[in-house]
Amino acid sequence: MRILLSNDDGYFAPGLAALAKALEPLADVTVVAPERDRSGASNSLTLDRPLMLRQAPSGYYFVNGTPTDCVHLAVTGMLDHLPDMVISGINHGANMGDDTIYSGTVAAATEGFLLGIPSIAVSLVGHHGAHFSTAAGVVAELVRRYQKNPWQQATLLNVNVPDLPQNEIGALAITRLGKRHKAEPVLKSVNPRGQTVYWVGAAGLAQDAGEGTDFHAVANGMVSVTPLQIDLTRYSQMDGVRSWLHD
Repeated sequence: MRILLSNDDGYFAPGLAALAKALEPLADVTVVAPERDRSGASNSLTLDRPLMLRQAPSGYYFVNGTPTDCVHLAVTGMLDHLPDMVISGINHGANMGDDTIYSGTVAAATEGFLLGIPSIAVSLVGHHGAHFSTAAGVVAELVRRYQKNPWQQATLLNVNVPDLPQNEIGALAITRLGKRHKAEPVLKSVNPRGQTVYWVGAAGLAQDAGEGTDFHAVANGMVSVTPLQIDLTRYSQMDGVRSWLHD
């Protein structure tokens, strides 16, 4: 089995190293990740300049672009074979609910999915990043399950693992995305040159976090596994918009 790994925290991130180490006994692993932290890059592609691919002493490849660039470049130009799976992570921090829209971690996996490859995004939920090995173990188990029973069609999974020791982790829970409250306001300040600058505020607290959501699963020590789709069409509003246009 061939696995392409990427992330949005950069090729030097500890979560990526933990994931590669856990998967190397199971597959032929290639790492192509951004040269720096690109958290929040979403699905952006770099179209205004060429990309450069370099190799670090670790053997990992890195790209001066976004997570989506990394997967797109690897699959459509660098590799001489199509990966059997794309895995993105392990992100340091949650990617639940509305986070998935902005997440570079999810975006890298999404690019694999759009290219027809089964893909998984994985994040460690917590501020300290103390148990990347726990999340790596979860992903290794998912890969073993896939090897025994492959998906019948390309699937995109968003996995969030509590930052806990392995023996404190609960079951795998199939979940839907929850929803956050509106984000905190931007933070206004003045830089040393006297210019006004703004920092994007923190994400809001969970609003829709009831049973069955990714927020609820992780809060209760379980691993959240959410199947994602790309179709953003709001079908329930199509008739209403059609009537509005023809009024």
